[in-house]
Parts: sequence; structure tokens; C-alpha cells
Amino acid sequence: MESTLFFRIFASETNSYTKMRDKKSRLETLKMLISSKELGNQDEVLKELQREGFQLTQATLSRDLKQLKVAKAASMNGKYVYVLPNETMYKRVHSDSTARDMLESPGFLSLDFTGNIGVVRTRRGFASLLAYNIDMVEIPSILGTIAGYNTILLILKEGANREDLIAELSEIIPDIKKTMR
Repeated sequence: MESTLFFRIFASETNSYTKMRDKKSRLETLKMLISSKELGNQDEVLKELQREGFQLTQATLSRDLKQLKVAKAASMNGKYVYVLPNETMYKRVHSDSTARDMLESPGFLSLDFTGNIGVVRTRRGFASLLAYNIDMVEIPSILGTIAGYNTILLILKEGANREDLIAELSEIIPDIKKTMR
């Protein structure tokens, strides 16, 4: 009886952990898909997620989109597509890479400063997702970010300490310290 109860509790906790890990992976993949493809409706998003190996219902997708604060905005060609916060004018990259491939490869290339502005260079298609992650962490010394095609502008508070900023960014960008001169 005791071993059966332990197994049920262990299986339940393991299943909860797996679900949370799967949700985190799904949300990261969803952010990458929205950042890299022009997706105009939930059916298109569901099909892309299925290609990435995720099986979910439209209701789950709706909850995920709400949690990520996804909106619709006109793209450069006038089509209304899903966008992450602060990327309404983001120029998408048409890539043959899957979202999973993009998530597993490092997108960060470099960080340089001039005055109270940091300039982050990324690989094609990574700027918006990286800026989104920086915004979500709410680093105190960053007033805001602006993401472009492969560049992010970090607007820093007056007198922000660059070494402290790099240390805070290393939580999001593990390789950042390796690229600093």
C-alpha cells in the first residue's frame, strides 16, 4: 500500500514537472515562431506548432497567446499577423530553420556601448525574441529596448554601470561575457 501511494505521488509530481517543462518549451517555441514567421490566425499557429512536435488544442493556444501578451498588427506587406509586445514593425526572417533549431542555437553576437545606449547584435531573426526576454526580466538599469532585424537598442538609465548590466544580462545571454572585450 505504501509503495503504491509513493508511486502515485512520485508519478503525479513527475507528470507535473514534465507538463511545466513542456509548457516552457512550447512557449519559447511559440515566441520564436511568432518572431520568425508571418502567422495570421490560430490555425496557422497550430499547424506550425504541430510541425515542431507540439499537440495542443485551440483553447490551450489561446491561453498561451494571452499569457505572452501577443497582439495582431499590420506587417510590412499589410497583412495582419501575430506579434509579441514591442515588435509591431519587426521585419521577419524567412528561414528554412525550424523554431527548435533557432532556439537551440545562440542568437547573440555582440554588445557595444555608446553613451547611455547599448547596441546588441544578433543573428538574423533573433533580435525581437531576445529583446522580449530582456523586457520580461525588467533589468533596473534598462529604460527600454527597441528591436529591429538583427539589432537591439538598449536605452540605459543615466549613470548605469555597464559591468553590472552585463552581469544581469548574462542570466538571459549566457555567452555575453565571452564576447566582451
